[in-house]
Amino acid sequence: MIGTSSRDKTRLKVGKDIPTRDEVRRILDAAPEGRGRTLLMAAAFTGLRASELRGLRWEDVKRGELHVRQRADRFNTIGRPKSASGERVVPIGPMVANTLRQWKLKCPKSERDLVFPTGTGSVENHSNIVQRMLAPAQVAAGVVTANGKPKYPGLHSLRHFYASWCINRRQDGGLELPPKTVQARLGHSSIVMTLDRYGHLFPSHDDGAELAEAERAIFAT
Repeated sequence: MIGTSSRDKTRLKVGKDIPTRDEVRRILDAAPEGRGRTLLMAAAFTGLRASELRGLRWEDVKRGELHVRQRADRFNTIGRPKSASGERVVPIGPMVANTLRQWKLKCPKSERDLVFPTGTGSVENHSNIVQRMLAPAQVAAGVVTANGKPKYPGLHSLRHFYASWCINRRQDGGLELPPKTVQARLGHSSIVMTLDRYGHLFPSHDDGAELAEAERAIFAT
């Protein structure tokens, strides 16, 4: 009997672990304008970890890109990313850039120059982001389980969405980026980590039509 590896058992699925494009659109539409919508949009379209978003500074928001240089750990202590690959530059589109620009006008002042501080300017708790921003937006958008609970329990689901968006084919609304670029965007320490987690989402190029064409090419006279 062929066994099933633990990797297969934890394979991420769109609509279960990864929000669909329609779900992300609905969540962002339902999120209140300001900090909540801006943070969720940044999470979905930059793939930054929650710790990186919590530690993001305005000086790291450049024209058309975010520079990831620090993070906030679970104790709200600011420090450098976990690994050298965590320090990276992530491009952003005009929609994210414009939303950040509008939020900056209303953002509470912070000694640390944080993009998403609390109302008093301190580092925001991860649990508050989930409970006060992500969860209510899902409920308002109808992105819920059978018992009415938020379908996606953590902010990491939006990071998964970003990874899938980077990987998906252009005709399917994705960016169709190569694995090494996806690795760099996500800040993974190795390509193995990227492929272990998201390898099954990359488009397959061995369908029947392509195989038939390759066979004909070999035996053509």
